[in-house]
Amino acid sequence: MGQDYRRANTSVTLINYHFIWIPRRRRKVLVGNVKARLTELIYEKTKELDCEVISLAIEPDHVHLFLNCPPTLAPMQIMHRIKGYSGYVLRQEFYNLKRMPSMWTRAYFCSTAGNVSSTTIQKYIEAQGKD
Repeated sequence: MGQDYRRANTSVTLINYHFIWIPRRRRKVLVGNVKARLTELIYEKTKELDCEVISLAIEPDHVHLFLNCPPTLAPMQIMHRIKGYSGYVLRQEFYNLKRMPSMWTRAYFCSTAGNVSSTTIQKYIEAQGKD
């Protein structure tokens, strides 16, 4: 899959994160228009953060996101911004989501991946929902 390294004045990096997170009480609300809008919001926010989406899979009750990120952002900052932004916008646009105490749980899963295992993770994410 050979990704390009990020180059700055004093560093050369290749930082990939695999994130997984769920809606509050693992409700199956990420379907239809909500799923489509969440996809748009994730791409908007990751572009703003200077991150590149390598792979994205949204299931009814969880999200897999594989990102290439700059070294200036910690995983916690990335998740805080993506979940905060998407949760706020989704709850404003979809009435049924306002009844939930919050859109997302505070928890998330994150693992790092270099160039070698990126292909494996990308295939895993793309296989989600294909039974």
